[in-house]
Amino acid sequence: MHLALINIAKAKYPMDDPRMSGFVNNLDAVNKAADRSPGFIWRLIDNVANSTVSIRAFEDPDIITNMAVWRDLESLENYTYRTIHKRVFASRYDWFGKLDGPHMALWWINEGEFPTVEEGKHRLQMIADKGPCPEAFTFGIPFSPTGKPEAND
Repeated sequence: MHLALINIAKAKYPMDDPRMSGFVNNLDAVNKAADRSPGFIWRLIDNVANSTVSIRAFEDPDIITNMAVWRDLESLENYTYRTIHKRVFASRYDWFGKLDGPHMALWWINEGEFPTVEEGKHRLQMIADKGPCPEAFTFGIPFSPTGKPEAND
């Protein structure tokens, strides 16, 4: 089993606004860090440099979408909290506002499969409807591939 991720954020300003430059100017480096990280398998991309800001999965044009597949939770946590991602993530409130619902969902998929945006949106809705569960969970309340709650350090 591999770990799928959807992460969304609502931009406070248009992506070409100078106030977003700290995010936009670091996006390539953050993506390259993911691509080189042990356990990284796949991320949602299209045919532009910063597909995180070009893919529109929601009606609200200010919501950006990131999706990825990782070998396991430990690999994703290492990337999230021990690479350039951590520094950029620490400034997220400069660029992104609060969402009405969950901003991230994790779930297990079969090795070799890749999630769709619609599936990611469905997993976010599952967390909104019933909270973290084996089919859609968070870093704070993780589940194993067998559906058992995992210890959260």
